[in-house]
Amino acid sequence: MKPYLLLTPGPLTTSETVKEAMMTDWCTWDADYNVHIVEEIRKSLVALATTATDEYTSVLLQGSGTYCVEAVIGSVITPKHKLLILSNGAYGDRMGHIAEYHGINYDMLAFEETEQVSVDYVDDYLSNNSDITHVAVVHCETTTGILNPLKEIAHIVKLHNKKLIVDAMSSFGGVPLDMYELGIDFMISSANKCIQGVPGFGFIIARKSELLHCKGVSRSLSLDIYDQWETMEKGHGKWRFTSPTHVVRAFKQALAELEEEGGVAARHKRYCENHRILVEEMRALGFKTLLPDEFQSPIITSFLYPKAGFDFNSFYTQLKEKGFVIYPGKISQADTFRIGNIGDVHPEDFARLIEVVQQTSY
Repeated sequence: MKPYLLLTPGPLTTSETVKEAMMTDWCTWDADYNVHIVEEIRKSLVALATTATDEYTSVLLQGSGTYCVEAVIGSVITPKHKLLILSNGAYGDRMGHIAEYHGINYDMLAFEETEQVSVDYVDDYLSNNSDITHVAVVHCETTTGILNPLKEIAHIVKLHNKKLIVDAMSSFGGVPLDMYELGIDFMISSANKCIQGVPGFGFIIARKSELLHCKGVSRSLSLDIYDQWETMEKGHGKWRFTSPTHVVRAFKQALAELEEEGGVAARHKRYCENHRILVEEMRALGFKTLLPDEFQSPIITSFLYPKAGFDFNSFYTQLKEKGFVIYPGKISQADTFRIGNIGDVHPEDFARLIEVVQQTSY
């Protein structure tokens, strides 16, 4: 099969060494796996998330990132609580669907998909709704590629003395942040995003003092983050149920490669350069971006269809035949397609992509 680069928001292109790390089988009961792989990953994730490492811990959970989002909402929000969800895309909306399934008391502040979450609206809402106890927001909405103003949102949430849940699925490891400095209580991401591992598990980084309140809250056995955390703590990395061993080992390799690259700051710089080349050159070819530059993340970029009658499927197929796989659009307001800037992809890859786009008939 002809290889191609995944210019998508995850799964994404991984290095050969990350792939090779999956070529060994591991025993889930053995210390070589639990202590020297799982526990080292857990510590590394906390260190990536904050300098206040004593305040936080991490929980690994089988499944996609959505499993972890549902696990947090279902394990944190009790009948005595009320959740405010801030949404400007499909993944904020999905948190609302999760709350519905769990019968959780919640409100949603919904914004247009091409608008950032308004800090002023959040401030006003919290000022007039004192029953809200928790606020949840998506940092980078891959529906469009918009980056929400997390620092400002977190500041307002903390001023109102609320707990903060952040879906950092597509930003953690690729956009610098510090959970303690921002006051984030629970942050969620996945193996197959900016850390550049492969799909199979996600993780929650939690303030220890808040995680302790989660005991006995979840109505799901599999998605109980307190029980999963307690088992890992007492068992020195042991998972409650079958661990995705090959994926976990690949993730450890991906973490090592993140460090070798220079950490989150260096990776963010590369992603920004990928994005810069992509946008400048696509605009030179006549394409227009969906979002204004000031809202745009370096994670994934949405482009408007260049003309009436544009055939995305034909465009997609032509690019794939030349070694690049892109993403369809996901919003109702406009016809768009998306190109991801993350993964083991580099500026020279985007220069080649532009050459291929020039050769396509669209």
